[in-house]
Amino acid sequence: MIQTAGTYHVAVLLKESVDGLDIKPGGIYVDVTFGGGGHSREILSRLGPTGRLFGFDQDADSERNIPDDARFTFVRSNFRYLRNWMRYYGVEHIDGLLADLGVSSHHLDDESRGFSFRFDAPLDMRMNTRGGLTAADVVNGYSEEQLADIFYLYGELKNARRIASALIKARQVQPLNTTGDLLAAVGSLFAKEREKKETAKLFQALRIEVNHEMDALREMLNSACDLLGEGGRLSVITYHSLEDRIVKNMMKAGNAEGKVSQDFFGRIAAPLRSIGNKPAVPTDEEQARNPRSRSAKLRVAEKVKSE
Repeated sequence: MIQTAGTYHVAVLLKESVDGLDIKPGGIYVDVTFGGGGHSREILSRLGPTGRLFGFDQDADSERNIPDDARFTFVRSNFRYLRNWMRYYGVEHIDGLLADLGVSSHHLDDESRGFSFRFDAPLDMRMNTRGGLTAADVVNGYSEEQLADIFYLYGELKNARRIASALIKARQVQPLNTTGDLLAAVGSLFAKEREKKETAKLFQALRIEVNHEMDALREMLNSACDLLGEGGRLSVITYHSLEDRIVKNMMKAGNAEGKVSQDFFGRIAAPLRSIGNKPAVPTDEEQARNPRSRSAKLRVAEKVKSE
């Protein structure tokens, strides 16, 4: 029987990420990955009566966690539309934005969503279940070349072409509709000692494609740079090298590609200044309590004064 998760989500690097925002009691803040509401509740605890917090989440399940607080506004939307929604609410500048990227513990523990290879479930993987392609649509409908590109670019799988070829052959026999079907089609391609890690990369690649995660991240970060007021903070938690590279590049150069531009005097012209020399990582105690946090990195940056 398919079961759903009990605890929605355990917030990672909770204190450190909210500390990074350097909360102003009367400021305007955005939590673009509301989820279980852990980070949002911590932000609200530091805001004064005139402060405001907007929480974004495209997953309808997250709405059960909305706090009863007049200072909080929930936005049921993908965070890629950050700029549009802030315009809708009449917000020209924000004082800080927090993002806890990747997949939540709720998604991994909910057997009905297909995010985890621990359960035999429908191949869905959509963060927003109200529309869009599912993972089943991808593995059954994409060409061999398209599948290979996804597995190589988003999963960094060296045998991406062999995996894609195996899926094409398997789906010619019958559609691949469940996580079990997927694993049966490619399981023999992974060495026993690396099976779990390689399978996780495969699921990661499909999830990123289904939810257009890299494009959404780039759009959100560009909007955040424009919306942040002088001295505003960006606090972002990443879990894998693809998203971390984009965040690092944005904080260093002001663009996702990391292309550095300089002014007449040779100074790097970037809208953000990184806080700290290296990313913060969870303590050993937090990693023991919450295994999901083991790959987490927190990067914080501040909006610099425009010339």
